[in-house]
Amino acid sequence: MSELRFDPIRRHWSIIATERRFRPHDFLRPSPEEAGDPAGCPFEYGQEAVTPPEIFAIADGPRQANAPNWKVRVVPNKFPALRIEGELSREGVGLFDRVNGIGAHEVIVETPEHHRPAADWPPEQLALVLRAWRERIIDLRRDIRIRYVLLFKNHGREAGASLYHPHSQLIATPIIPTVVVQELNVAREHWAHKERCIFCDFIQQERSLGERVAIETDRFILVEPFAAAFPFETWIFPKTHSHDFALSSDANLLELARVVRDFLRRIRTLLNDPPYNLILHTAPSPHPRPGQPQYWSTIEYDFHWHIEFVPRITRIAGFEWGSGYSINPTPPEEAARFLRDVSVEEG
Repeated sequence: MSELRFDPIRRHWSIIATERRFRPHDFLRPSPEEAGDPAGCPFEYGQEAVTPPEIFAIADGPRQANAPNWKVRVVPNKFPALRIEGELSREGVGLFDRVNGIGAHEVIVETPEHHRPAADWPPEQLALVLRAWRERIIDLRRDIRIRYVLLFKNHGREAGASLYHPHSQLIATPIIPTVVVQELNVAREHWAHKERCIFCDFIQQERSLGERVAIETDRFILVEPFAAAFPFETWIFPKTHSHDFALSSDANLLELARVVRDFLRRIRTLLNDPPYNLILHTAPSPHPRPGQPQYWSTIEYDFHWHIEFVPRITRIAGFEWGSGYSINPTPPEEAARFLRDVSVEEG
């Protein structure tokens, strides 16, 4: 029989539709997305002048800005959702609120190799991408207008990627996103009652149960959440408490790169390279909120950064939109077992 499950972290109900019970082969696409012709791609070597001037780059040695010989390159989005230039203003419009479009929108070009997805990189390359994420968070937090930096990767057109070349993005906003505020408030309430991190409690519980743990290493754990909204939705946590991704050491980023690469290979094998979204949730910028100087007083203890992965293999329809519930035809316990058991090629 199907179950309604409640997630106390997101405060969200999901219907685990066990009577539908979809297996990985039920989600397979006919074929993975075509890479397209790299000759017209603005992220290729030699096309640096096509993008806006770079903000940050990682290379083996000295190089001229906006020239080849980079390993990771960060540029402003050519069609930004928000812009860094201008003065921040906030105003009420009757019952509504309005903030002008101050922020930042950047693209992290993750590799010079057009045809090679993240699952096939050496871990060291993926670690460089994670390092670029960390450095951009640190830099953007220097701007007191910025409240939050959201980093995300859209893989495949159905997940929102307009270009095939491996890349991720960040959008920095003058307000904290609603989803993150929800997590922050839940974490703060849990700490206030128990003086424990709710995410650490979650990790300890899932490790003791074991049935929803997909991958575990010395430093990281990947879990299919109890009330997963989507099939193969996965949360990635550092096992040691840490509220801020920006504090991650290079050694931790390399270990994270290894586990993410392993996971992406398993997902590709199970679901034939599905489109997906991968999102980082970390602590907000350390600027006190006006009128609430104590808001961040416990954030070091009560929040826990994590990465959320969602393959785009089901669609939101009328019931989900109208109710706020999700319907998931693959129990997370089965998804975790499929991920544990799948064989992937080494290399």
